[in-house]
Amino acid sequence: MRNVLIVAHGQPGDPAPQQQAIEALAARVHVPDAQVGGATLAMPGALDRADDETLIYPMFMATGWFTRSELPRRLALAGAPNARILPPFGSDPGLPALCLALIAKAAETQGWPLPQTHLLIAAHGSGRSRAPSEAARDMAAALAPHTAATSCGFIEEPPFIADAARGLPAQTICLPLFATRAEHVTDDLPAALDEAGFRGLTLPPVGLAPDVPAMIAESIKAALSERP
Repeated sequence: MRNVLIVAHGQPGDPAPQQQAIEALAARVHVPDAQVGGATLAMPGALDRADDETLIYPMFMATGWFTRSELPRRLALAGAPNARILPPFGSDPGLPALCLALIAKAAETQGWPLPQTHLLIAAHGSGRSRAPSEAARDMAAALAPHTAATSCGFIEEPPFIADAARGLPAQTICLPLFATRAEHVTDDLPAALDEAGFRGLTLPPVGLAPDVPAMIAESIKAALSERP
């Protein structure tokens, strides 16, 4: 039985809710001959169940400082310096198709032809690294052929969400490219959309999509099949 751990950032000021959320996600990820658990970096001791044989699935949107530096450092402190870290959720090969299915279903529900619908991708961005915004722009490029127009807005770098959302037509879908429902999704995003007078439809964060557990399971299965 292989040990697999889905690791998210969590909420340092209030770690319990996000720890519970990642554990709930892990419980829905079904992989034969594997025990899948969840942990956040914010919850003290949550990584202690990892060892050098643990497979780590980072519930992050980009390959950046957290996945390249902080997560390996924290795993080493937990006694698992050689745990194998997979590419993060935002780089999962199944994510573009999942996002397309989400916006297509949302448009159909609204009675909007997707090719006539605008798409706003709301993402974190970063003042220090290009990786988060590049991941969002890569997703925008993948989805652009299916929509009337696609743009990105960010929490921490320009174009900020309020600026990107301002003036968009009512027939616009906002896709929050976030792995979890934390403060950026519950507070910052709605505040920015309200400031912009956004009249479109805002979806839940992509990490909460119903098909995410199955997508993660497929990536974990593929990774486990590569090892003897």
